[in-house]
Amino acid sequence: MPKGTDLSVNIENNKQPMCCLGCHSVATTIIDNNLSDYYRFRTENAQKAQPLIPQQLKQNQLLDDDTLQDEFTYKTETYRETILTIDGMSCAACAWLIEMQLSKVSGIISINVNATTQRATVRWNNDQIKLSDILFKIDKIGYQALPFKASQQEASNQKLSKAFIKRLGISGILMMQILMIATGLYFGAFSDMSTINRMYLRWVSLFLTMPIITYGAFPFYIGAIKALRVKRLSMDVPVSIAIILAFSASAWATLSQQGEVYFESVSMFTFLLLIGKFLEFRARLRAAETSANLLKLMPMTATIICNQVEQLIAAKKLKKFDIVIVKPGETIPADGIIISGKSQLNESMLTGEQLPINKTVGESVFAGTINGDGNLNIEVKQENQHSFLSQLIRLSESSQTHKPKLAQLSDKIAQYFVGIILLTAIFTALYWQQHLPEQAFWITLSVLVATCPCALSLATPTALTCATVKLNREGIMVKSSHVMETIPYIDCFAFDKTGTLTTGEFVINKVVMVDVSQNKEHILAISAALESYSEHPLAKAFTTYRDFNINIANAVVEPGAGICGEYQRFCYKIGKPSWLLSAEDLTQYSDAQCVLMENQRLIAVFYLQDNIRDDAATLLTYLNKQQIDTLMISGDNQSGCDRVQSMLSLNAVHSGLSAQDKMTIIKNKQKNHTVAMLGDGVNDTPVFGTAHVSIAMGGGTDIAKNGADVILLNNKLSTVMTLRSIAQKTKKIIWQNYLWAFGYNAIILPLAVSGHITPYMAVIGMSASSILVISNSLRLLK
Repeated sequence: MPKGTDLSVNIENNKQPMCCLGCHSVATTIIDNNLSDYYRFRTENAQKAQPLIPQQLKQNQLLDDDTLQDEFTYKTETYRETILTIDGMSCAACAWLIEMQLSKVSGIISINVNATTQRATVRWNNDQIKLSDILFKIDKIGYQALPFKASQQEASNQKLSKAFIKRLGISGILMMQILMIATGLYFGAFSDMSTINRMYLRWVSLFLTMPIITYGAFPFYIGAIKALRVKRLSMDVPVSIAIILAFSASAWATLSQQGEVYFESVSMFTFLLLIGKFLEFRARLRAAETSANLLKLMPMTATIICNQVEQLIAAKKLKKFDIVIVKPGETIPADGIIISGKSQLNESMLTGEQLPINKTVGESVFAGTINGDGNLNIEVKQENQHSFLSQLIRLSESSQTHKPKLAQLSDKIAQYFVGIILLTAIFTALYWQQHLPEQAFWITLSVLVATCPCALSLATPTALTCATVKLNREGIMVKSSHVMETIPYIDCFAFDKTGTLTTGEFVINKVVMVDVSQNKEHILAISAALESYSEHPLAKAFTTYRDFNINIANAVVEPGAGICGEYQRFCYKIGKPSWLLSAEDLTQYSDAQCVLMENQRLIAVFYLQDNIRDDAATLLTYLNKQQIDTLMISGDNQSGCDRVQSMLSLNAVHSGLSAQDKMTIIKNKQKNHTVAMLGDGVNDTPVFGTAHVSIAMGGGTDIAKNGADVILLNNKLSTVMTLRSIAQKTKKIIWQNYLWAFGYNAIILPLAVSGHITPYMAVIGMSASSILVISNSLRLLK
């Protein structure tokens, strides 16, 4: 326990010391919610290092408590959303099974299960169903679910990995003993081994095989039972049937002392299946690591200033407006604004940009980023569940679980395909029983195993997970599910000018006082007060002139035009000249960026200037080489747009546009093109809804409220090339995965039915096809 901390809770009028912040937090929640009977009636102490919520607390439905849910749930007025860790999933069919069963439950708005990361994103109406009920529904199907926490997920994965290795070890050692005995039996057939010795070796093989087909093959049986319980067919069903039939036939031959035994085949068959499952598990684990590691960026503790005294508290307890001290080398515990101090911050974990960024008073900082060499005092602006990092993780999970139309079709095919396999196996058995009875059983076994459609179900989720991880590393946040499908088909890019093609870092270059009786500084202060209601890049140029003694009443923001409000009984409007000026004045001041009106009277004209982004020319050159149409749609005046066009290779430029004008231009373009819109993510929101794909600049906005499909967290235009490249590669890899999965099953099925595939070859082929699909998807991470 850190020095200077007093972690104790008053329970039943007794002050009880707590060992750590975690126990202190849970105990405080129990007492605050009048659940102290838990301590009075419990029969034994709660175990340490259990899942996120101990079993006893789960029984008391503490998970439904709003205070506790704040730690892992995203809330809006209409729904709640959380990420769950699902234990007990063995393949992609498990994910499909959970989705199908829970999507029928009233109150659950949506559930998307990612078979690769073994996590589910659930969105529900809390008035209709509680979180504990959702967990119960999942448990009823046969899986265990808990709120996702990186440390618990890592512990669970380690436990699962050890269980896999243990099963492999036991099955492998016993398999080798059985193979040695089988060698003796085969050679004994040629050297007149006595019947007693032969039967002895068969019984030994029988007992050695039993742990393999019970303990070793247990995961396959559990998967099959879960599927059959809800009247579905999964890949585990034919595998389980094959193992049980092979062992039963050999056991009967041993008991009846007639026929051949194939214990070595059953044991090797199971062992090879386990190896395939283990390699698949390790590959999935690698793909899931990055998004899990994002949560580890959050520090456990934070130092706040309370009544002029430093106090150490759990970071998750930070509230809006708390003042936090961050020392050199420490991790920022919450989103906030620097109120004193300056430093360099490493934001590479969010933006992919490795160079430290200088931060000073008034600038935003984000949870999970690392402070450099300066001391900072930060005012918290967002609680942890609404932090930029939390939104990043939540939206990343959501985008990974999306299934393209091709994947949805293949999932349906996979479910019917299992039924086709079982029917084919029955007809195969009947046919070969008539023509080659001694081989009928093993040919049927090969059909059951060789044609399992595991690779088919893994084709899309593994590729999308790896693609999302790669994009996150490059500082690209994909919010909408259709992006990876649509981007490869984009043949027209529309750009906003301010804050997109230009840096958006405006400075006031010139002020023309039309009403010379007015004080220039006072007019600038009023303008700054009006612009404080806007997120437009132009508004930032007025920040330095802000006077907090001037407060605007009844402020209204007109998207794409300007702001109006009242001050000292005067009505002020600031915005585009085309919005506010008469035709005569517009001719004179057409090249100005904004003007100020007082009671419909022109007071001042402002000329602002910003610079072209360094990588804008690189991106446009790339798009032109790809024969992609480019156009700029801007609300700025003609002279400002002409200046940009003279420096960049744009196919078309439209200036002086309102939001409605921009939407009209994009709709016209969509008649012959698939259009992507790039903007600053705030004032372009109405236009974003029109484009096929919308892309926003910068990581400083609230990405959950941002209307864009994609956000370039590193604020670099050049990452659009990376997005397009990865989307194209993902599309290619998904098609490769499907071609291999369908091709493999199309080739292997006739060979298995005709008796050309042995059980050994069937197991190797099935495992290899799944591993090949996963390995192919992992190429996206390179």
